[in-house]
Amino acid sequence: MKRVILIAFIFITTMATAQMKSSKLNWHTNLEEAQTLSKELNKPTLIYFTGSDWCAPCKKLKEDFFESPEFRHKAESLVLVVIDYPRKVDLLSQEQLDYNKTIISKYNKQQTFPKIVMLNPKGNEVGSISGYSPSRDTSKHFTFLEEHI
Repeated sequence: MKRVILIAFIFITTMATAQMKSSKLNWHTNLEEAQTLSKELNKPTLIYFTGSDWCAPCKKLKEDFFESPEFRHKAESLVLVVIDYPRKVDLLSQEQLDYNKTIISKYNKQQTFPKIVMLNPKGNEVGSISGYSPSRDTSKHFTFLEEHI
């Protein structure tokens, strides 16, 4: 009996771990590579601009929106890119930080965080949404996705 319980426990643990791993999102940090993939797959590219270590609305949006099961489902139709602009410069390599600044200067000139920009598979910007409400209402963000997927 103990053996059956042990085998069942191992099976359940393995399945739960596999499910968690499969729900991990594939966030790219290089927009050009993501756009190549976007063209190949004919999927839009979502760029998420965040200040991961200092921006409270960014942290809440990540938790409420990007980590939600509904977003994970919709993310299957997207190529995801995260462009981080941390204050702690040791969180990213200098090369990545310089690269991110270049992308920010092109797609987030006013340096609004959080910001989401959607590009079509041809690389043209088709929409953007900035900020996140203190009420933690993600409905505008999901509407934005619906309009651009």
